[in-house]
Amino acid sequence: MIRYDHRDTGRSQSWPPGRPGYTGDDLVADAARVLDGFGIAAAHVVGVSMGGALTQVLALDHPERVLSLVLMSTSPAGPGDGLPGPAAEYVEFLRNATVDPSDPRAVAEGVVAEVRVLAGSERPFDEAAVRALVARDVARADSYLSAGNHMQVEGGEPWRHRLGTVAVPTLVVHGTADPLFPIEHGVALAAEIPGARLMRLDGAGHGLERPDHEAVVRAILAHTA
Repeated sequence: MIRYDHRDTGRSQSWPPGRPGYTGDDLVADAARVLDGFGIAAAHVVGVSMGGALTQVLALDHPERVLSLVLMSTSPAGPGDGLPGPAAEYVEFLRNATVDPSDPRAVAEGVVAEVRVLAGSERPFDEAAVRALVARDVARADSYLSAGNHMQVEGGEPWRHRLGTVAVPTLVVHGTADPLFPIEHGVALAAEIPGARLMRLDGAGHGLERPDHEAVVRAILAHTA
């Protein structure tokens, strides 16, 4: 298994906060370059959230590099494309969020608070586990504040109308209580990619939570076997 840090995360190259020097298309091309670096012609690809969007475009623009897809907590569309927007509580959180970007501790607290909202309200929130993960992220990152650049990256051309050309086995994994991309986004993905299957995670929010690890791992292993 290969995992890598996107630009502006972890130990990959970073740009000044608020000034990303790359586009969404560059991030898609990076995935192909990672495969090149390992001498891998094609791979089973898993993408979560923004990574799921990049993975869709990778399969469309570089189909020869993708053996199968797993798309988790993601969407086929941008705003105003006929799918519901984020839940009111998440919109309200973003509206009221005020974090001093010069204070790493305040930034980490802000991330924990955002993850709490993204986890939804249907399950207990494992704050200790989230705090430990955020602490590892902060310690690993060369420029932790630069991760916010992803929100400002310019995307490429819309791709939803092309999803019918995806020709590899696809598994869509989506929480039924996702506040960022409501379940309708996962339903749309599974409906518009030929032969795709939808795995609903009952009560799950945005991202992969510990109670779902085993079920999702088993599903991915079966999907890629």
